[in-house]
Amino acid sequence: MPGATVFIRGTFIGTSADRDGHFALKADFGDSPVTLSVSFVGFESREVTLAKPDNTVLVQLKLSPTLTNEVIASASRVEEGILQAPVTVEKVTSQQILRMPPPDVQIGLNHFKGIDVNSSSMLMNSLSTRGFNSAKSERLIQLNDYFDTQSPSLNVNAGNITGLPELDIESIEIIHGPASALYGANAFNGVLLLNSKDPFVSEGLSARVRGGERSFVEGQLRYAKKLTDKLAFKITGAYLTADDWLASNYSATSTTIERDNNPEGSNLGYDAVNRYGDIKNTFSPAQNRPAAGTTPAYTVNPELYGKSVFMPGFEEKTLVGNDDKAKSWKVQPSLSYLVTSSIKMTVGANINRGTASYQSSSRYRLKNLGTNQYHGEIKGERWFLRGQSVQDFGNQSYDLGFLGSFIQTSAVANGTTTRYVDQYFGTYNGAYTAARNAGASIEQAQAAAKTRADQVQLDPNSERFQLLRNQIIQDATPGRGARLNPSSLLNEGTAQYNFKFGQNTDLIVGAAYRKFRLGSNGNIYSDDNQRIQNHEVGGYAQFTKKFLNERLKLALAGRVDAFKNFDAAFSPRASVVYSAGEKKQHNFRASFGRAFRSPTQLDQYVRLDVGRALLLGNVGNGFEGYRLVNAQGQRFGTSGAALSSFETTVAPLQLERLSTYEAGYKAALSDKLALDVNYYQSYYNDFIGATTFIGNTDGTRPTIADIQAGTPTQFQSGATRVLQVWTNAAQEVRTKGGAIGVTYAVSPALNLAANYSLNILDRSAVQDQAFQTYFNTPKHKYNVGASGTAFSHLSYSANYRWAQGHEYGMPFAVGQLADYSAVDAFVGYNFPSLNSTLQAGASNLFNANNTQVYGGPNIGRLVYVGVQVDLK
Repeated sequence: MPGATVFIRGTFIGTSADRDGHFALKADFGDSPVTLSVSFVGFESREVTLAKPDNTVLVQLKLSPTLTNEVIASASRVEEGILQAPVTVEKVTSQQILRMPPPDVQIGLNHFKGIDVNSSSMLMNSLSTRGFNSAKSERLIQLNDYFDTQSPSLNVNAGNITGLPELDIESIEIIHGPASALYGANAFNGVLLLNSKDPFVSEGLSARVRGGERSFVEGQLRYAKKLTDKLAFKITGAYLTADDWLASNYSATSTTIERDNNPEGSNLGYDAVNRYGDIKNTFSPAQNRPAAGTTPAYTVNPELYGKSVFMPGFEEKTLVGNDDKAKSWKVQPSLSYLVTSSIKMTVGANINRGTASYQSSSRYRLKNLGTNQYHGEIKGERWFLRGQSVQDFGNQSYDLGFLGSFIQTSAVANGTTTRYVDQYFGTYNGAYTAARNAGASIEQAQAAAKTRADQVQLDPNSERFQLLRNQIIQDATPGRGARLNPSSLLNEGTAQYNFKFGQNTDLIVGAAYRKFRLGSNGNIYSDDNQRIQNHEVGGYAQFTKKFLNERLKLALAGRVDAFKNFDAAFSPRASVVYSAGEKKQHNFRASFGRAFRSPTQLDQYVRLDVGRALLLGNVGNGFEGYRLVNAQGQRFGTSGAALSSFETTVAPLQLERLSTYEAGYKAALSDKLALDVNYYQSYYNDFIGATTFIGNTDGTRPTIADIQAGTPTQFQSGATRVLQVWTNAAQEVRTKGGAIGVTYAVSPALNLAANYSLNILDRSAVQDQAFQTYFNTPKHKYNVGASGTAFSHLSYSANYRWAQGHEYGMPFAVGQLADYSAVDAFVGYNFPSLNSTLQAGASNLFNANNTQVYGGPNIGRLVYVGVQVDLK
């Protein structure tokens, strides 16, 4: 069995079998017999004890196609069988990973139960379990070999742009639900762990090249070698380019009174989801001006008073222009050294760059977004020390909303103060008045005015448009340019030791520290003169005891974390697992856990002017101001409405907290049939959400004079603004649901798998029905798939997935998604004599509706062919 791994138990000395199943290890028999641990995906692991050197060891492994014999380490931070894990956890093997058709391995994880993947472009994907998904993946942490992969500035995990190339992934483990007791802040709704291959074990050269639709080209390379018995290195690299998926939703954004939008198709124009620069102007008497010198008088038609008119704006494909390629490249070298047979030291670097579209408070084109990650680890059999430093770079990234708006507010020509926005609304007002004077009705006059005004918006095909576009994209000046300029640092370290008290009792203790140094030159954060520094420190412990001949396992874990800006938090977890049956094949589990979410660095320190509002961090003394709409449904500024009825106070941010009860059953019902079922109930408190109001930028409540000064600009400039800050909701949010997965191995040529997931948002405890939770999760979802190896050399996989439509909301846009589905397929044929495999795959084979983010693109079909070469 080529690739079977062989370790000397209790050491890091190991290797893998060649294509004929041969292996060789140098072992020290001086102290005691040597025990070999042999494993291979899809087979039961086996241990063989040798009293003396033996050059003719023959090991036979028993088939286990349901993968119920797999070992994991993520759920309890120590190795354990996956059947005995105390919480819901999924493990994806290297073989399954290489059969995933989508261009990003993380997209393929939506084939598994309870895992939701949202794609806002080809390479920008976010994961979540048990609800509250978003395009930012802010409630689930992602780790490469236990090192955090997030961008320190944006607090996002850019799909697998910062992850591992598939050729170097040994396995993927996903914890469902809260894991703060062992992983700290933001391990709120899960943990995604990518484990890389060991260069001591997986030696040789692997290369893969694929190409297909949408100009898709991808190449990966991995080379690993043992230089000596103690020293090994590996280097992996990957490159991908394709025509990206771009968004094209031209429905009206929210038309609620807070957003003050017009319905789609209005003769006054409207704010469309994926058009940018559709600037609004509400006509008022304050805009009238007398003649001055050569400037003629300007008088708003009184019939337009209070009417909001929108410019048409520009489509995403127009603003993105030649930046429409999805791109990713990464280089990841590492060096490993065996200090002793049971102590290994590794240092490495992950250099990553990628281009993709991202969605949060706006749509962004992340062009050559990059992270440099340098990490080191030293570990023994029962302990480890890890540390890393990550820096991110915005490079040529830009905000599409800013780009569209700043084109509109640019001068119509060099040397003039007249802007395109002034020209548009002046033309609309003049054309409306002329039409009314000619006898047209109000509706006819509005239509005529819109047609005439649309003609004076800057032509995207003009030289002037391209000049302004390039200038604004390259300008990072707040209020003038669209370029994102993040350059922040994250330094962190973790340590853990496992104390063993006999065969059945363990105590692990650990500590972690992380420090952010945020920088954007005032472009995103309030860091005009120096980096903003923020830190977190925590410690954890877990006590595990086995009873009843190791059939009953009890575990108690707890973690305390301290923060610069928040009170300390305690995260406990208690779990019990009972294994029944002759082979302990029936496993019942129950757990209770508390977790917390620390507000992102953007939530804490952002200062970003998006035009319609000023986004500010909220870790100071809070804010006082006036709501846009009072309890009676009146809009701020309504004649006769009492000003006091709009008063609001916004408290400083606190941690978001979660308590979850979970029960599950996982079993190998036979050698061919496996079942995994879970049910959970969760209770969220201090839920973090955004609130919008009118207030002073220093946090004080505006005076009457402040309000009068801000009214002519609709509070879009000056010291009194429409502010958007993050705060905690004073009401409990509840969720519940479950998942079931079944695997049936008919034969090596046919493995069947099916799963179903249920997620329910319970609003019964929510008193304010206008409160937005952004649950963003389908209530019902299922997968049906088949995979296998036929005729020894032919491997395949196929999967159909379906998700129920649901409301999806982010600060950028809120709307309803339709049901979405996709068929993914892969086939590979191996030529052993050539050490190569021909591959073909397709994601969303039938090009079905697959829009997973409201305001994001439809993720259509991508078919490819390729070849992979593996040289031992």
